[in-house]
Amino acid sequence: MVERQEQVAPDAVLTRIGQAVMLHHGGDREEARDRLRKLWAEIGDDGAPLHRCTLAHYMADTQDDPGSELAWDLRALSAADELSDGLSAGRSAGRHITGHSVGHPTGHHDELAVRAFYPSLHLNLAADYARLGRHDAARSHLRLARVALATLEDDGHGDGTRTALARLEARLDEEGPAGETPGPPRQRP
Repeated sequence: MVERQEQVAPDAVLTRIGQAVMLHHGGDREEARDRLRKLWAEIGDDGAPLHRCTLAHYMADTQDDPGSELAWDLRALSAADELSDGLSAGRSAGRHITGHSVGHPTGHHDELAVRAFYPSLHLNLAADYARLGRHDAARSHLRLARVALATLEDDGHGDGTRTALARLEARLDEEGPAGETPGPPRQRP
């Protein structure tokens, strides 16, 4: 019975991240950044990869400096890779990972959530690199985003991500290697 309750109980950390994101979308960027910063201090570098990925993914949006935005997006990708690698390793060892492992929530739900993040993670990194004038790195992440698009549904989020990816590709193609026009708006799941 306890295991079943854990499966249906809302994730308090993800709820708090969502509340901060709503503040940001409502125009209170400073308060959103402050709440996300405090939450990051609570979960730390050793927190659950899904939490770190989600938090860093949204924390990047609250940054004023493109270099800081890139650093948070890289943290998000690193946490996503950590979760994906851990789940893959568990399956290859003949184990099906469910429930909790080493104090971190993992399992099929987390894997699906992270897979759905990859197109946006790579698209955001591409936009970051484009803003910083690093067009080769931007194109590399666009290629990775395009490969990851297969995980997205044909819905508003999936369509929005595909559109943003096509816009950034077109902009980089128009600019060539030395272009300096900023990339498109960031895409969020």
